[in-house]
Amino acid sequence: MVPLLETPRLLLRPLELADAEQTQRWFPHWEIVKFLADRVPWPYPPDAAFTHYRDEALPAMARGERWSWSLRLKSAPEQLIGSISLMKSENNNRGFWIGLPWQGQGFMSEASEVATDFWFNELGFSVLRVPKAIANTASRRISEKQGMRVIATEERDYVGGRFPTELWEITAEEWRARRAGHH
Repeated sequence: MVPLLETPRLLLRPLELADAEQTQRWFPHWEIVKFLADRVPWPYPPDAAFTHYRDEALPAMARGERWSWSLRLKSAPEQLIGSISLMKSENNNRGFWIGLPWQGQGFMSEASEVATDFWFNELGFSVLRVPKAIANTASRRISEKQGMRVIATEERDYVGGRFPTELWEITAEEWRARRAGHH
């Protein structure tokens, strides 16, 4: 089950098929997709969000292999501003995107904190790994802030091409120690 989560400014609502309409409006922008895995279709077809949620995201959530949320401001809960997902896979456990009007305001840092807490403390995983294109500065900053470290470098294929990529990691022990230091 995927619960409702909150941060000081955000509601993380379990992803549902009805979210596809707003995702379709805010997601397909080059600045958002260029550093996403090349399995994202580009140009983005008009039904792509709906199809992805119906055929991939929601079935994976039902199987207990993925936990996905829409991000919404508490001040405007009807507006979807982005999404964050946790995935049970070997070297890619968290992914996110946020619409251009809401970038650079720390929302994704907030969402990543509560999602990462959920990964370790509710789901009980021992490590979180996230690949990022080295050029994706904003995303790398979130990993740095969270106390993650680079454990490998490789080339990966993204919508925007093949880029040098870092694999970031944090263990449950490191996460809890960091959280304890914050209180």
